[in-house]
Amino acid sequence: KYIVVTGGVVSGLGKGVTISSMGRMLQGCGLRVTSIKIDPYLNVDAGTMSPFEHGETYVLNDGGETDLDLGNYERFLSISLTSDHNITTGKVYRKVIGKERRGDYLGKTVQVVPHITNEIQDWIEEVAYVPVDDQGNRHWDAVDENGVNA
Repeated sequence: KYIVVTGGVVSGLGKGVTISSMGRMLQGCGLRVTSIKIDPYLNVDAGTMSPFEHGETYVLNDGGETDLDLGNYERFLSISLTSDHNITTGKVYRKVIGKERRGDYLGKTVQVVPHITNEIQDWIEEVAYVPVDDQGNRHWDAVDENGVNA
């Protein structure tokens, strides 16, 4: 099950706090949750982005450089996220181009639809089940923040 919160590319609307709060309420109901953030940036991660434009970088336990929302998710929900929990357009395109170069598409013309859209869906489904708490079990409920270009 997924809950998706979107607010476009406008920063400061409270999407991150909303996600964290909803996740905490779901945990209070006995559900095990994780969080995924989807950003429209062509950057692979936030490590090289200007802090004046994007805010400070938060470093995850696996070394992934993300924005501060993932730090909020970790603190609010008492979980430990991976860099795969932050999906960027740059990461998705890099993965699809890597598959194309290896020949995974068997010579087909690689296009946004279906290749990029399928990769995003597959990535969400895979990372939603990555254990993020000390129990090490799969999670069944994901709370996603999605910044989309309109």
